[in-house]
Amino acid sequence: MWNLLKGIARPKDLRAEGILGMNARNYDIISKNNVRRLYPLVDDKVQTKMLAEKIGISTPQLIGIIEFQHEVRNFQQLVKGHKSFVIKPAHGSGGKGVLVITHWNEDVFETASHKILNFHDVYQHISNILSGLYSLGGQYDTAVIEEMVHFSDAFQNFSYQGVPDVRIIVYKGYPAMAMMRLATRQSAGRANLHQGAVGVGLDVHDGKTLQAVMYNKPISFHPDTKADLKTLQVPFWREHLLIGAKAFEMTGLGYLGADIVLDKTHGPMMLELNARPGLAIQIANGKGLIGRLQKIDETYPAGLTPEERVDFVLSQT
Repeated sequence: MWNLLKGIARPKDLRAEGILGMNARNYDIISKNNVRRLYPLVDDKVQTKMLAEKIGISTPQLIGIIEFQHEVRNFQQLVKGHKSFVIKPAHGSGGKGVLVITHWNEDVFETASHKILNFHDVYQHISNILSGLYSLGGQYDTAVIEEMVHFSDAFQNFSYQGVPDVRIIVYKGYPAMAMMRLATRQSAGRANLHQGAVGVGLDVHDGKTLQAVMYNKPISFHPDTKADLKTLQVPFWREHLLIGAKAFEMTGLGYLGADIVLDKTHGPMMLELNARPGLAIQIANGKGLIGRLQKIDETYPAGLTPEERVDFVLSQT
């Protein structure tokens, strides 16, 4: 994998490393394991939240939704009594259109990056969401307003401003690969690897660091906080894996990405699910996905409960 991180990525190298490419992901994995009619269950964040609530998966509390333009002017009534909140598009992807308000009072709103907005700024942002500016395919959208996650002190100094999250790739109900995404100054507080966030590959058996990368290059310390990334270990790891495993029953999708945050009060919480998770997790782990998926196909038992699948994964070496 070292050669791949250095930028040498000939097809021969990729095959040797067991790297799952975009075409193979789309045609060999997604098309065979994800029925298209099930996509709305994860593409619509409101539906996802409702399904999660039914099967006991913890998610950030839904404060309210805004569906029509005439409702935007009353959004302050929705968030009344909430000191902080998050506004996001119901059909967004890649963190686009997410606005985190950490404090607000009357006409003054402060974001996670300490930017000060006024009522018109927030009004315009919600209007842009409704118009489909951030949605998949540019379709008209719904603005979802939910409680802000207060991330655990266990990750203090590991992320710059933004909330760190764990991405777990789940294949046929089994957690197959995991990473943590850490916001940086360059990523503007967002946990998006393509925008400069740090990706930390995690051992799926214990939640400990395998390696860390930024812009596909190996690093040892967070560029802003200087935290030693080798010391990162995710608490409540079994609970993280269990959320991913339960998402299989919840959606019926055989291949998905589960994004999970660790709240200091509520513990692990599912942020969202993705029916077409990206492939950068392989670079963060220093390993390809193909071998992991083949092993699940060939040797992992079928018919187990989510708890049994997680315990099976934890028992592997």
